Amino acid sequence: MSRITDLLGTETGYYLDHKCKTIDKSLLHLPEKNVIDNVWKDSDRSIPTLRSLQTIFGHGRLANTGYVSILPVDQGIEHTAGASFAPNPLYFDPENIVKLAIEGECNCVATTFGVLGSVARKYAHKIPFMVKINHNELLTYPTSYQQVMFGTIREAWNLGAVAVGATVYFGSEDSRRQLVEVAEAFEYAHELGMATVLWCYLRNSAFKKDGTDYHSSADVTAQANHIGVTIKRIL
Repeated sequence: MSRITDLLGTETGYYLDHKCKTIDKSLLHLPEKNVIDNVWKDSDRSIPTLRSLQTIFGHGRLANTGYVSILPVDQGIEHTAGASFAPNPLYFDPENIVKLAIEGECNCVATTFGVLGSVARKYAHKIPFMVKINHNELLTYPTSYQQVMFGTIREAWNLGAVAVGATVYFGSEDSRRQLVEVAEAFEYAHELGMATVLWCYLRNSAFKKDGTDYHSSADVTAQANHIGVTIKRIL
């Protein structure tokens, strides 16, 4: 605990002393070792999908605690490899991303079709794979918030992935199209027995008003809820 407070520094109180006054903790499904039995088993998830969930929850140093540590590295497409890896060029080699996840004893590694496709035969049996199936790109000017599919669910399944993940930019002009595409993709992923994760972000210029960028506070909320979204939307 002291290590955590050292890392958080002056923000320790902000993150660790917060008490929610709107929702009682008794109403929450808290992480625990029987999370698959107590949260997911009686849902409409298929048996193969439950098995994929258990593969993630049962791997790594957090295995069977109900907590999930996923290494997500999709910057090769979405944020450009140069911006992400220039300080540490070793990670231009996609294999090192997977090696880092294994060394860190993560539950899962989430990255692109290209990264996993280049190392799947070597590592798919050593750590659970999650494929990020859609991406934005930063070459369009002015900036466009259009998540676009970069591969197929069948391709992710062929790579040995136990899960797929997708992003929806709520508030963007394309958010409805993104929702439809992701829903259809997730439906097929469930048919193949894969778990699914939905990452949610707010993207709309109207959130900037009178010099204040309300995206920031909204994204903080999205990130604060990220664990909840991950657990709730690993379907």
